[in-house]
Amino acid sequence: MCGLDPDSEYVELAVEVFAMLADATRVRIVLALRNAEEMSVNHLADAVGKSPAAVSQHLAKLRLARMVSTRRDGTTVYYRLTDEHASELVVDAVKQAEHTVGNARHHHGQAAANA
Repeated sequence: MCGLDPDSEYVELAVEVFAMLADATRVRIVLALRNAEEMSVNHLADAVGKSPAAVSQHLAKLRLARMVSTRRDGTTVYYRLTDEHASELVVDAVKQAEHTVGNARHHHGQAAANA
């Protein structure tokens, strides 16, 4: 059975992935990590405008969902995206949001190339 079939066993797991990303702070964390190899909690907190304690709680959830992984250097823990999939989902969601409000700039270059 293909994972993309409507009756796939992965549909419920996909819903859990969407639920994990259904939080603005977690989306911001994924976007921040997308543009960096890795970041500490404090650096991420600055990047997303939240307290380190709040970011740490969100990172714990993302880690349980295997969306982020860690590396320890002394007392500092660095976070990175486990793979590109969470980043791609978030980028696609942002593009969909741009379409919703009519600011779909990401296709302009493509449209000009096809003209």
